[in-house]
Amino acid sequence: MFYRSDEMPFINLKLAKGRTVEQKERFVKAITREAVEILNVKAEWVTVVIDEYDRDNWATGGELHSIKFGEGCGKMGVED
Repeated sequence: MFYRSDEMPFINLKLAKGRTVEQKERFVKAITREAVEILNVKAEWVTVVIDEYDRDNWATGGELHSIKFGEGCGKMGVED
């Protein structure tokens, strides 16, 4: 069977490291489910790739997140 590449969504997520496999699995399932509904494609056509970054390799406003925000930034229940 032939599929056109424009029918096959490729979704690239960029996250700071620190999420569990279970969290990523739930997130990918939710994104796939929404892509199927909104884009009218089959679930098996949806590709999701997660790129994870250490906070030492991510900066905003010229400051590394590891220094600017500290450990755990961006998670519920963690003070900024």
